[in-house]
Amino acid sequence: MTAILDFVQIVLCVGLIFLILMHSGKDSGLSGAFGVGTGAGPLGGGSLVERNLNRWTIAFAILFVVNTIVLIKIS
Repeated sequence: MTAILDFVQIVLCVGLIFLILMHSGKDSGLSGAFGVGTGAGPLGGGSLVERNLNRWTIAFAILFVVNTIVLIKIS
């Protein structure tokens, strides 16, 4: 069980890092390379994409924290 949760923790960590880097910040970050922060591009308006990106980031962060607490309780 611990090995599975460790693997899930690694996947969540990598996913969370990727999602955070996708956010447009002061310097546009990596999101400028994919057209997320510009409002233009093949994905439509930037506001919908940014809103969904925020939701996914929050979901991954909550799952990361819950998985960390479960791993601490198990060990």
